[in-house]
Amino acid sequence: MPNYRRNRISGATYFFTVNLLDRRSDLLVVQIDSLRDAVRKVRRRSPFRIDAWVVLPEHMHCLWTLPDGDADFPGRWRNIKTAFSKSLPATEQRSGVMLRRGERGIWQRRYWEHTIRDDRDYAVHMDYIHFIPVKHGLTHKPGIGDTRVSNVA
Repeated sequence: MPNYRRNRISGATYFFTVNLLDRRSDLLVVQIDSLRDAVRKVRRRSPFRIDAWVVLPEHMHCLWTLPDGDADFPGRWRNIKTAFSKSLPATEQRSGVMLRRGERGIWQRRYWEHTIRDDRDYAVHMDYIHFIPVKHGLTHKPGIGDTRVSNVA
């Protein structure tokens, strides 16, 4: 198993970008209820605070704060991806390698994470989460409540 270099700091706040394998897909918004259920399930077992989360058709960005004494965001992401994938019928195209590894072919294997350094860094990433739906043409102004931009938890 690969040992990726991750900045694991107990109780820290992190910004994440997580992508579907098929970047043309709209699966995340079509199956938003399944994504919400997966996140709720993981938060019951491994709590974390959701500071912000935006779900776009094929990727999502979020800010999480982990509890003191806990730095296991990789385990949480693995469990969210697994729960979401298991909630869907296996209809996606999969290569022989994916089949041998038991992979569904829904998610990109990796995700991007950034440890929030200070209040300014937090504000920059929070603004990014609010403005990314505008950048992608999904709404005309940032905010909560657009029918095409959904609140996860």
